[in-house]
Amino acid sequence: MEEFQRIILVHYHEIGLKGRNRGVFEKRLQKNLEALLGAYPVVTIHRISGRLLVFLREGTTLEVANQCTDAILGVPGVARASCGFKCDLDIEVMGRAACIALAEAEPFSSFKVSARRNHTVFPIDSMQMNRDIGEVLCERFPEKRVQMKGQDVTVGVEAVEGTAYVYARSVRGIGGLPVGSSGKVVCLLSSGIDSPVATWRMARRGAVPIGVHFSGRPQTSDASEYLVDDIAHVLERTGCIGRVYVVPFGDYQREISLSCPPSLRVILYRRLMFRVAEELARREGAGALVTGESLGQVASQTLDNIRATNDAVELPVLRPLIGSDKLEIIEAAQELGTFEISSMDAPDCCTLFMPRNPETHAKLEAVREAEVAFPVEEWVTALADAAEPHDYACPAYKPPSKSRR
Repeated sequence: MEEFQRIILVHYHEIGLKGRNRGVFEKRLQKNLEALLGAYPVVTIHRISGRLLVFLREGTTLEVANQCTDAILGVPGVARASCGFKCDLDIEVMGRAACIALAEAEPFSSFKVSARRNHTVFPIDSMQMNRDIGEVLCERFPEKRVQMKGQDVTVGVEAVEGTAYVYARSVRGIGGLPVGSSGKVVCLLSSGIDSPVATWRMARRGAVPIGVHFSGRPQTSDASEYLVDDIAHVLERTGCIGRVYVVPFGDYQREISLSCPPSLRVILYRRLMFRVAEELARREGAGALVTGESLGQVASQTLDNIRATNDAVELPVLRPLIGSDKLEIIEAAQELGTFEISSMDAPDCCTLFMPRNPETHAKLEAVREAEVAFPVEEWVTALADAAEPHDYACPAYKPPSKSRR
C-alpha cells in the first residue's frame, strides 16, 4: 500500500479575525503547540495560509496520530484539528490518499467530499476536485453512499501552496485565543468545583493564569493543597496554568475570627485574600484578579458582599462564572476533567472558622470599621512573602524578575 506522510491541520477561527497583529497570535499558538506536543512524534510545525500544519514522523501509526490530534484539540486557540495525509498536488495521488483516509474512518455508511483550492495555479477547481475524488471513492467503497447533508464522514481535500492535504477525521477544538496572548491574571484557586473552571475560561481567552491557593494550614491539614496540585496538573496538560502560590492562611483567619463581629468574618477573610492576591499579582506583573464566584450562589457572592470585597483592591476582579448556575459549572468541570478531584473532601480555609449566620448584605462602612482593628498592610506583606510557589508546564509563562519584589 502506498504510504503518505501523516499530518494534522490545525484550524483556528478567532485568530483569523485579527488584523495586522494576526501573526503574533499565530506564532504564540505555534510555540504553545511545539512545547505541549513534546511527547508525540512531531517533526515540525509550520504556518501555512491561515492554518498551522503539524508534520508527524514517518511510520507514525493511526492510533498515535489520533492521540496527538486529541491533545491538540484541548489547546486554547484551536478551533478544529484534522488528521490526515500530505501528498502531491496531483488529482490521482490525492484520490489514493483519500481512499486511505476514508478507510481509516471506518465504520461509516455515508460520506461526501469537500475540496478547497487555495493554490490558484492548480488547474482543477474545487467543484471538479469534489467530483473526481468522489468518483474514485465510490469505486473504492461501492457499498457506501454519497450523502451531501448529515453524512457520517466528510473527506477534506485542501490544495495549499503547491501541496495537497487529505483527511477524513476532523474534530472541533475548544477555540478561543492562545494562552499568552492576553497577559497574566492571578486566580484565587481552591480545591472546589468553581475556581478551576474560571481559571480555565481565562486561559481560553488567552490569559496566563497564576493560581493562589489559601490553605487553612496550620489550623487544618494540607489535604486541599494536594487536590489543588492535582487540579493544576489537569490544567497543565494544555498549558493553562503557569504557577500556583500556596498561602498558609489559617492563623490569620483565627486572628480575624477572635476580634471581629462573627457575621463579617467571611467578608474580612476575603478582603485579606484579595489584597494578598493583588500583591502577588503586582510581583508577577499580572493585570487582573480572577475568582470562581457565581452571583447569589453562597452568602459571600451577593452584590453587596461582592462590592465589599472589591473595595479592598485596585486591580479589576474578573468573574467568568458570574452568570452561570451550579449545574452548568459542574458540567464544565466534568468536561475539563477536574470534577472528580474537586468532589473529594478536604478541609481548607473556606470551611475554617465559619460563622453560623454570615452577613449577606454587608455595609461597606461597617466592614471598613471592623477591618481597622487589624494590621492589614503588615499581614499582606507577610503572607505574600510566605507564599510557596509551585511551577507547572506552561509555554507562555515567564517567572517574575526579582526586581518586582
